[in-house]
Amino acid sequence: MALENIREKLNRLNLSPSFGVIIKVEQGFLLANGLSPSIGDIVKIVNEYSSTIGMVTALEENSFKVTPFSFVEGTRVGDKVYLNTKGLQIPVGNELLGRVINPLGEPIDGKGELRVEGSMPIIRPPIAAMKRGMIDEVFSVGVKSIDGLLTCGKGQKLGIFAGSGVGKSTLMGMIVRGASAKIKVIALIGERGREVPEFVEKNLGGDLTNTILVVATSDDSPLMRKYGAFAAMSVAEYFKNKGEDVLFMMDSVTRFAMAQREIGLSLGEPPTSKGYPPSVLTLLPQLMERAGKENNQGSITAYFTVLVEGDDMSDPIADQSRSILDGHIILDRGLTDFGIYPPINILNSASRLMNDIVTQEHIQAARKFRRLYSLLKENEVLIRIGAYQMGSDKELDEAISKKEGMENYLKQDYNEALGYEASINELIALMQ
Repeated sequence: MALENIREKLNRLNLSPSFGVIIKVEQGFLLANGLSPSIGDIVKIVNEYSSTIGMVTALEENSFKVTPFSFVEGTRVGDKVYLNTKGLQIPVGNELLGRVINPLGEPIDGKGELRVEGSMPIIRPPIAAMKRGMIDEVFSVGVKSIDGLLTCGKGQKLGIFAGSGVGKSTLMGMIVRGASAKIKVIALIGERGREVPEFVEKNLGGDLTNTILVVATSDDSPLMRKYGAFAAMSVAEYFKNKGEDVLFMMDSVTRFAMAQREIGLSLGEPPTSKGYPPSVLTLLPQLMERAGKENNQGSITAYFTVLVEGDDMSDPIADQSRSILDGHIILDRGLTDFGIYPPINILNSASRLMNDIVTQEHIQAARKFRRLYSLLKENEVLIRIGAYQMGSDKELDEAISKKEGMENYLKQDYNEALGYEASINELIALMQ
């Protein structure tokens, strides 16, 4: 009987797995033959000194291209290529909470090995359209100007658009600390390595409770940066499927798109606007549409930061992102000159779902705030040079009288987190 068991186990083992061979090495990809893989299959590249994994990204009649997750240095013609039948997966479980991992699920925080309960595919389809739940609950983030004037709902997707150095990371930290979500998943994609510990210590106060960081720095390969975003989304989906309301934050979509640009151009895709190949524009909705609210399950409320080069909002990535997301928060470099932090340009920002989730009194107060603030901006020069005479316009008079109160409402210390009700009550009282 024992012999039969051994024979059965041996029959299940693949003791002589088929393999392919590397026949060409170029910067950014490898050419191999001897296997019949599909696009997106994961392969293991092995030589006598080391091994690494890669993804099949192009097929030819008798060969296939592999983009490695590491770099091509150290790879030689003749190295063996084995097909990984499990595909690209990331370990998931409650043990991830409080940890910092790379896109492959390996811990990089020095806190020891991860022992998790299972794994999930990194590439998964978005929530089916008819399985999406109605977004009808407020998602508070503890930032007055967002909760009061750009109210977000559970399952909504918003973008934070800004140039470099305007304060995206600081605002991200405020949202993570003040958000009402129980689980928080943060993807840092393509950032400088020094910014990772800085983000943890300065913006999160060193507190990673109920928070998971998925990190792919700028020195990682394009494939690591690309799939870092998908890996983080899969972690968020795991908790959403358990019925949790998850906050997902990604910094930044632009670095993610640049990683796909590198991959696409190396595979021969034609460059379009700003050198981005067509695959970049199709990749953005594949990631962003995975966030949302699902019937009988939890929700993923997502904030995606978009680095707008030269503060140009017509950038193709910014333009495409705005068309996919349910709202946009524009950070204005000019507001920092007036000492307004976070520097959110209320007049250019919008939440598409705000009117569906807040009270009528709240809507009226927010509309009045925008109208008065817009009047101040339109007549700012006249007011400053003393050309406007009080009493000429009743509504502008009211805007001038409330100018200091409105500017104070937009200001908030980065260590301060206000409750949703307090923010709304302050707005309504200000607009009376």
